[in-house]
Amino acid sequence: MRRNLDLTALRSFVAVADAGGVTRASGFLNLTQSAVSMQIKRLEEALDLQLLDRAGRGVGLTAAGGQMLGYARRMLALNDEAIARLTHQAYEGEIVLGVPSDIVYPAIPQVLKDFARGFPRMRVTLVSSYTRRLKGLFARGEADIILTTEDFCGPEGETLAELPLIWIGAPGGQAWKQRPLPLAFEHNCIFRAGVQEALDAAGISWVMAVESDSTRSIEASVSADMAVHALVEGAEPKYLERINHGGALPELARTKINMYTADPSHGPAVEALATIIREAMTAPRLAMAS
Repeated sequence: MRRNLDLTALRSFVAVADAGGVTRASGFLNLTQSAVSMQIKRLEEALDLQLLDRAGRGVGLTAAGGQMLGYARRMLALNDEAIARLTHQAYEGEIVLGVPSDIVYPAIPQVLKDFARGFPRMRVTLVSSYTRRLKGLFARGEADIILTTEDFCGPEGETLAELPLIWIGAPGGQAWKQRPLPLAFEHNCIFRAGVQEALDAAGISWVMAVESDSTRSIEASVSADMAVHALVEGAEPKYLERINHGGALPELARTKINMYTADPSHGPAVEALATIIREAMTAPRLAMAS
């Protein structure tokens, strides 16, 4: 038969251990000494162990008590965290997260899932757009956290990763062999100019075969083998693939994935989400590239 530990008794036990005696602990807990002593006795009886060494003038811990103290602290901390996050108004509200559309997958869905598990009463509004627009939203205070893909990082941001751009096309596609090379890009894609410059430098003619304001339209066109595109390594959709061009296309530049976070005064939930994003994006070889 399973036994459950009494959190109230555990709290009294930790207080006695920290205070060095029942008298001081009772003052901290706003309880009588007899009530604290009774809770400690109940805890010892539940475990069938002696937790306190009462032989000296003060109160010390037995070997079992020292081991139990670590468990007690963790159990109480988890209890207090759950109560705070589920009931405190600081963990209610909305966070606006901006992410460039081409790096939403695969890391961001897991980030949102992890955050929701810890902050179930917070609502995250995901804005998927291009870097220039996201930086404008952040500058106007309309986004709490944004990720960007840039050649540099502003003083108020932090670089989470630096990855190369890669050529992508339809699985088994042939568009990359055509000349002029057919390209597909969004109008405001920050990679567009750099890709064109790389092609010009390599002496490869190109044509902008598909232009759109929609990432989905670009991906659909590329998957139909109408054109090729460039993305951050590891962010290619499953229905597209990296082009193994064997040097027929130029190598592309690297780009920084930066994060800009609003002032911490916006709330601990913003900081918590930033931490989850940071851990996801700075994992070995980046969570995106797994």
